[in-house]
Amino acid sequence: MARAEPADNLESLLRATAGGDALAFRRLYDASSPHLFGLLMRILQRRDWAEEALQDCYIKIWQKADTYAPEKGQPLTWLMTVARYRALDLLRVRRPEVEMPEEEDAPPMTFADGAADDPQLRAVEREGIRRLNDCMTGLAPEQRRSVLLAYYEGYTHQELAASLNAPLGTVKSWVRRGLQRLRECLEA
Repeated sequence: MARAEPADNLESLLRATAGGDALAFRRLYDASSPHLFGLLMRILQRRDWAEEALQDCYIKIWQKADTYAPEKGQPLTWLMTVARYRALDLLRVRRPEVEMPEEEDAPPMTFADGAADDPQLRAVEREGIRRLNDCMTGLAPEQRRSVLLAYYEGYTHQELAASLNAPLGTVKSWVRRGLQRLRECLEA
């Protein structure tokens, strides 16, 4: 059963994984896969694609764990970035088969089923989701929409520009500034 791991423990598990420690890799998988799977399900909206992408993510994590730089961000953020890029790669290949829901039809942000039996993990996830939602409400509307479409729907910058009817440079600024404000809010 997955359990919440503190960031410093995830960091040590990543370091050990980079050194080829298979047990640390297994613990890293157990601790982080519900989060990554939840993100992949949100972006891909198909369980079979999310499962395939999750497997690919952990192959990449095993191979590239030595590239994690703690000074650049939290371990879970790095892991979720690996997952997000894998999901986007998969969508680029299979885009014609994917229907993206409108924002108001989108399911609520939740993590994968792994938390269902663990009250502590459910509490941590609820708190994280509450904090993220609070921080999202502090963003300007165009930043919030840009970040949601980019990170939860998998839109590229070009797709964002077309969808929001805004210049590409403006959209990139909205995403960058929105993520910066979210990071500051979550770290506060």
